[in-house]
Amino acid sequence: MIVKQYYLGCLAHASYLIADERSKVAAVVDPQRDVGQYLEEARRLGVEIRHVLLTHFHADFVAGHLELRALTGARIGLGAKARAEYEFAALKDGDALEFGDTRLSILETPGHTPEGISIVVHDLAKDARKPHAVLTGDTLFIGDIGRPDLLASVGVTAGELASMLYESLHGKLLELPDETLVYPAHGAGSMCGKKLSNERVSTIGEQRRFNYALQPMTRDEFVALVIADQPDAPAYFAYNATLNRKERGTLDTQLEQALKPLALDAALLLANQGAQLVDTRSPADFAGGHLKGSINIGLEGSFATWSGSILDPKRPVIVIAEVGREQEAAVRLGRVGFERVAGHLKGGMGALADRSELVARSTRITVQALAERLAEKHAPLVLDVRTPAEWNNGHIEGALHIPLNRLQQRMAEVPRDTKLAVICRSGYRSSIATSLLHAAGVHDVIDIGGGMDAWGRLQSGGAAAKA
Repeated sequence: MIVKQYYLGCLAHASYLIADERSKVAAVVDPQRDVGQYLEEARRLGVEIRHVLLTHFHADFVAGHLELRALTGARIGLGAKARAEYEFAALKDGDALEFGDTRLSILETPGHTPEGISIVVHDLAKDARKPHAVLTGDTLFIGDIGRPDLLASVGVTAGELASMLYESLHGKLLELPDETLVYPAHGAGSMCGKKLSNERVSTIGEQRRFNYALQPMTRDEFVALVIADQPDAPAYFAYNATLNRKERGTLDTQLEQALKPLALDAALLLANQGAQLVDTRSPADFAGGHLKGSINIGLEGSFATWSGSILDPKRPVIVIAEVGREQEAAVRLGRVGFERVAGHLKGGMGALADRSELVARSTRITVQALAERLAEKHAPLVLDVRTPAEWNNGHIEGALHIPLNRLQQRMAEVPRDTKLAVICRSGYRSSIATSLLHAAGVHDVIDIGGGMDAWGRLQSGGAAAKA
């Protein structure tokens, strides 16, 4: 038996291929939407993917179950409480898939969602009684547990889901032997929990000892703990959870349109009709020159997450990318459910070489320059677009705090009669915010490169110099 983990860093997402060398059969669990790596691994191992299982209806990405079904004929398996438009095997407590020396046993583990399952993996050639591992989906993470407040499933309250989660953890997963390996569906950086570890595999015993949410407590204490202090869920989560239930087109079909090169005039026409212009270059390149009205969401950062949070998936998108990176942008948009990518600007920013009237620029300065400006009589107002937790850990005195994921809804709170200095942690989100402000008609804005990380180093250096 072979268990292989695939980790997609930009979405902090882990998926799995479980292959049986004797029967030449494999199953894929919680696949990402671009499924080439699973097909390549199956060919390398000489196995056939016959099963594709989702531990639940994921909210933070569109899963690749329909893609694998189309390409391999694999049967889809979901928790027994799932409701979907496509045909699937409804898996309940005690059900098992067995092929060769591999057995996948189902535990219904609701709490993150009502239909959630965990998959207990047995290597029958080694020990038919003790499990080798458990794939916990978003029920149990390393260092955390799945949040119960996403409302991806309508009609169930966060409190009800948290109570289910308590039972799933204490009545089922913690009943497994301590040496059982724990393979979750997400790691640090995911918005599906609040304290996820950077580690990608653990054991039940380690989690029993060190996971804050698994310590002895009453059900009521647990419910209060897991509901408190959850970060805002990105706006696209409910959309993706719904899309994972639907019979939809595959990624290959979507990419046929998304990779269509658009002449500048055609792109401008679509933009005038409501299409969203997304510049995927770095913040520095964007500041140096960009198409007026475009939004900067760089491929080098959490591109998919912020695209889902900032853009409207129901409106067409036009990609502006470095030449050669158009497909990367289209695939990453497809991973979070953008089905209406109209194409990409042919030639990227080179298309504007003779159209200087269409080019805008952003002012981007260092934290040293910001410190100098803040000391002036007419200092800019600092707009901090970090999360509430980041803000509470320290901020520039007198700054205005509007988290980036709320900026569009709270644009009326942004002063129009003073210069703004936009800051985040590193300079990635501040560039997104600056582009949103420009698109909303707020132009007296400077973007702070390096962000609060650089600001903190500057302040520490100054303190050391004074000492």
